[in-house]
Amino acid sequence: MPDAKPFTDESLNPSQTYLPQKYSSQGYMNRIKFGIQNGLNVARAGYTEDQILTACILADKTGYDSIFYMDHTNVPQWKKAIVLDPWVMLSAIAAITNNVEIGTCVTDAIRRHPSNIALAAITLDRVSKGRAILGIGAGEAQNLKEFCIPFEKPVSKWEEQIEVIKALYSSSPDNTVDYSGKYYDLKGACLQAPPIRKPHPPTYMASGGKRTLMLTGKLGDGWLPIGYTPELFEDHRGQIVDSMKKHDRTEEEKENFQMALDIDVYFSEDAEESWARMKEAVKVSLFKPEVLRVHNLKEIEGFDFVKYFTEYSMSNQEWIVKMREAATRIPDGVARSSTAIGTPDDVIPTFERFLKAGVNHFVIRFWGKDYFGSIDKFATHVMPHLREQK
Repeated sequence: MPDAKPFTDESLNPSQTYLPQKYSSQGYMNRIKFGIQNGLNVARAGYTEDQILTACILADKTGYDSIFYMDHTNVPQWKKAIVLDPWVMLSAIAAITNNVEIGTCVTDAIRRHPSNIALAAITLDRVSKGRAILGIGAGEAQNLKEFCIPFEKPVSKWEEQIEVIKALYSSSPDNTVDYSGKYYDLKGACLQAPPIRKPHPPTYMASGGKRTLMLTGKLGDGWLPIGYTPELFEDHRGQIVDSMKKHDRTEEEKENFQMALDIDVYFSEDAEESWARMKEAVKVSLFKPEVLRVHNLKEIEGFDFVKYFTEYSMSNQEWIVKMREAATRIPDGVARSSTAIGTPDDVIPTFERFLKAGVNHFVIRFWGKDYFGSIDKFATHVMPHLREQK
């Protein structure tokens, strides 16, 4: 575990006025972007908030474009993990960085009322001087079951949430919001803190099913999935593009849309040994019907995907065992194409394949013992090569 370093860097000037980049400019939006994800990788390692913030300072200084933070309630299968609130951590990250965009990867549409999410995103945007991203998904049972929060109609709630959030972004006492939905109702509602970023912090939607991909093209400013092969990414990207056309998104909206990907990187001098360590976790991450469809794999008999996604919780050992056993049937070649393992030269081809599939914003979970070193190594040896790609 890396040692936490005190925040005494002379280059960090607390009185400095940050002037946000023009994130909506064509040149910025069209460049390949790289970010780090503080997700299960840092939670499982038990990194403290000071260690995470130190890593974020490093990422900000070494040319990364974004920093994201996961939103989980717990991960009880790893008893020594540290799981922190994303919005509080992102505010701390905003205070000690100057250049990176910062966002959730991802929050969900069930545990919070949309007004709370909208105000949190606006507050983060103001604290960061216009650098906030709202990453949001429909939610998952694993964050809800033990807290007795119903996991019902998550996609329908997600759609209404995003509609409400976007309406509240531009609200004020003179511009109140009325909304009548099946799950949410607003009457004369408003917030009183306009976002700095115009028209509002971009919404990156986490989706992977036919309906959620359609909604991403209809309502999103970006897409942020996890557990993808290049082939699956290209397939789902096409569905989002079709949805954008169907819903008459403007040329500017289509041009600026971020096709992001949460991807795992494990730097190692022995790629085969590292793959042996990661193989089970990678296959579990890929374990979804769409992977089977795109790669022409046989359905896994005796495993109920619908029941799994609606009832699975991280404390349910029976489901964890079933999932791991079923996921082992995904071929190694398919699974390995989804992650980058080895030396810097080894990982570059994986990123190049995803670039060809349409990724323009990589959000990286670095695994391994040297978290700080991995952040620096990627920035020094991989990022410059990939930025040259068209």
